[in-house]
Amino acid sequence: MSFDYAQLKRLSEMAGVPGREDAVRGEIQGALSGMGLSGTVDAMGNLIVEVPGPAGAPVVMVSAHMDEIGFIVKHVDEKGFVRVQQLGGFDTRNLFARQVTVHSRHGEPRVGVLHPATKPVHVATPEERKKIPEMSEFAVDLGIDAETVKAEVRVGDMVSLNQPFEDLGPVVVGKALDDRTGCWILLETLRRVENPAVTLRAVFSVQEEVGLRGATTSAFSQTPDVGIALDTTLAIDTPGTPEHQAVTTLGGGVGVKVFDSSMVATGWLVDRVSELAEAQSIPHQFEVLPLGGTDAGAIQRSRQGVPSITLSTPSRYVHTVTEMVSKADLESAVTLLTAFVQTPGAAEAPAH
Repeated sequence: MSFDYAQLKRLSEMAGVPGREDAVRGEIQGALSGMGLSGTVDAMGNLIVEVPGPAGAPVVMVSAHMDEIGFIVKHVDEKGFVRVQQLGGFDTRNLFARQVTVHSRHGEPRVGVLHPATKPVHVATPEERKKIPEMSEFAVDLGIDAETVKAEVRVGDMVSLNQPFEDLGPVVVGKALDDRTGCWILLETLRRVENPAVTLRAVFSVQEEVGLRGATTSAFSQTPDVGIALDTTLAIDTPGTPEHQAVTTLGGGVGVKVFDSSMVATGWLVDRVSELAEAQSIPHQFEVLPLGGTDAGAIQRSRQGVPSITLSTPSRYVHTVTEMVSKADLESAVTLLTAFVQTPGAAEAPAH
């Protein structure tokens, strides 16, 4: 069965900041419909799809978040410049002179330029040139008169970064691959699963980038026996970083998370997943991420606690609009997740 990279392109190029994931959810619902599947949408906006397994089978919740880092409008000044509130983590060094879209409820979406309130290099002093702007200094210039901006744009409107998706052969590059790749992996797995050994609860979650919020409520409602998050992780195998800080390597296979700042992955799941990958010759690598978290951190702490792990897609340039991931790594994630949900006993904890 082939892999649908056109679907990943559509997902990448869509706008969906935390709390405004509607378009992404609609695209996923359309893909599910094409497979003969449907899901329910909960009060938070999570999309939940069940694939039943045998009677009494463990319930495995697999979560991939639909939201991307972005902004909402927080103020329009007297000159028509739009100030924004960030949703998610940004390195402001990556935000200079970026095109954005302001998605207004009172008019058509408007493309603008996000730029810090700083002097051009031509007139800045040497000290001013070295300064890295704070997020609070950035504003969006829509290039139109202030009266029109104030008539169309209101506080709370979504502002998304613009970037086309590019297929470069062995890799793809684009925005929001954190975590539209996870959504894509979950869809591709749902296309392939036959005779699951578990009851699979596929959750396309909301508001991960602002605190794992959708996964928190969906884990509570779904009461899984095992939790798996699908997300990206750092591949810092690039110039300027020592090898021991690379976290993962692009093209080295799906990441099997051991640790991040939201959780220590459940030990027997790390062993079970890696043993399954070894037995089926699925490329994989172990991941220790010093800072950052995934939906698995929320699932693990739900109710009385849930054994949890993350399967990660190595990504260069995380939280930029030029995130780069390997097709081979994406495909190894699909293969490993499919094998896990179809292997009897894989989701059952060892006896103590």
